[in-house]
Amino acid sequence: MNNLPRYLILAALAVVGYLLLNAWRNDYVQPAASVPEITQPQNQGTDVGAVEQPTSKVANAELPQSVPKAAVPLATVPEKNGKNSGLIEVKSDLLTLKIDPTGGDIVAAALNRYPARIETPDVPFSLLARNGRTYVAQSGLIGPDGPDASPEGRPLYSSEHSSYQLAEGQDQLVFDLRHQSASGVVITKRFTLTRGSYLIDVRYLIDNSSQQPWQGNFFAQLKRDNSPDPSAGNQGFGVSPYLGTALYTPDKPYTKVPFDQIAKEPLSLEIKGGWVSMVQHYFISAWVADPDSSFLYETRKLGGKEQYIIGFKQPTELSVAPGQSASVGARLYIGPKIQKSLKTIAPGLDLTVDYGWLWFIAQPLFWILDWIHGLVQNWGVAIILLTVLVKAAFFHLSATSYRSMAKMRNLQPKMLELRDRHGNDRQQLSQATMELYRKEKVNPLGGCLPILVQMPVFIALYWTLLEGVELRHASFLWLNDLSVMDPYFVLPIVMGVTMFIQQLLSPAPPDPMQAKVMRLMPVMFTFFFLWFPSGLVLYWLVNNLLSIAQQWFITRQIEAAAN
Repeated sequence: MNNLPRYLILAALAVVGYLLLNAWRNDYVQPAASVPEITQPQNQGTDVGAVEQPTSKVANAELPQSVPKAAVPLATVPEKNGKNSGLIEVKSDLLTLKIDPTGGDIVAAALNRYPARIETPDVPFSLLARNGRTYVAQSGLIGPDGPDASPEGRPLYSSEHSSYQLAEGQDQLVFDLRHQSASGVVITKRFTLTRGSYLIDVRYLIDNSSQQPWQGNFFAQLKRDNSPDPSAGNQGFGVSPYLGTALYTPDKPYTKVPFDQIAKEPLSLEIKGGWVSMVQHYFISAWVADPDSSFLYETRKLGGKEQYIIGFKQPTELSVAPGQSASVGARLYIGPKIQKSLKTIAPGLDLTVDYGWLWFIAQPLFWILDWIHGLVQNWGVAIILLTVLVKAAFFHLSATSYRSMAKMRNLQPKMLELRDRHGNDRQQLSQATMELYRKEKVNPLGGCLPILVQMPVFIALYWTLLEGVELRHASFLWLNDLSVMDPYFVLPIVMGVTMFIQQLLSPAPPDPMQAKVMRLMPVMFTFFFLWFPSGLVLYWLVNNLLSIAQQWFITRQIEAAAN
């Protein structure tokens, strides 16, 4: 029985390590996928500025299934317009986009306010790309008269300009891509970007100037290959954040659909409203459907390619009578995973900031952290102050633990005396030890249970600091990025020293083997924390310093009372 507290402490430490690594792996890591060999050169941080020719045709296998009407020409011959000889560049205050005139797909998107690397602050992070890797946002019109269902390939749109930019003092940037069929139907694909927003409105205006009714189905989808997540960084021990698709369902507002699941069992279900997304560390892209309309949601893997698609389409055909017009579309989000912004866009979209199974603890922790940051304007200082608040919340619980440890420390001479007296008679030793606990009014579990209670908070904070895009490239003292490991290992080493000091203040286990194991714990945890995000190590270090101060004070009090 006298060894029980030590066993519980060891078990607690083991559980911490297990949950931090394995729970993350179980929740976020998809099976390793082979990375296709890249034959084209890739830029270090972004490919938005790369010269790329528009595609003349896109294989219909990429698009949702539809049956075109053979009797009516569905697409014109590509126009010989010099303005369409390359991609269309669009720049707002937050986004830089590249649009392929063939199909009108967004084939590159850079986030102007998020550098690709901290060493290159002027190079924006590229989320969407089609240069070496494939990650694009597609939309179109399929069905009997839909131009995207043409056997001749995707439609070629014309544009007034080859580039568009949100001007100073302008709140919105609106521009059109235009396509006219041989029958006289004019399709206008209108993009609307708003200042201060990562949300893009994509709308199709169908003007039926023909003599026949026009029928088609709107679709929107995201296509990505299995290339590694460029925003994941070094997470240590080979673990990576979740990379895959996700969608909204009425029963489960945030449903993850990993790439391997798409390959095994493609999804198909009808949902009113909702959204689909490609999720990676810190950033997402998401098509948000009209909340008042129903859509058929689908996932699929392109045959013979390591490319995966998630999207939705109209289950019933949109009909436009001769001489009439209609519009249909959806909204596209391309940007960071900021909860308060995503929550206003669509129900459940903020859940893509995935805190794991302890989200109910992690979310309040982030709200408090964000509130503190609003006051001090530094994430490192905010983490320190959050640590103080968490420590204050558990002050009395920790005090109980430290008092129990101090009493156990004072009992060490008597316990060693009992061990010498009873030798190898474990039954007699256990009985004598329990009698000593009752006599001295010491609870052997008092030092362990508070540790177990506080563990979920630490694990939840781990998710909080790891998922928060706000901490990406956030600096503090010598640390340039609190979301990655300390490059100089200063914090982990100092943290290991504080663990050693805590050990000196705690009662030593009577068993020599246990004592050796405990002496190794600071070394093991120091090595373990070398690869942890420096923001998390900062929290642990400050928590240890506060714990040392509290434990030292309480130990001195107990020892003074005993004397």
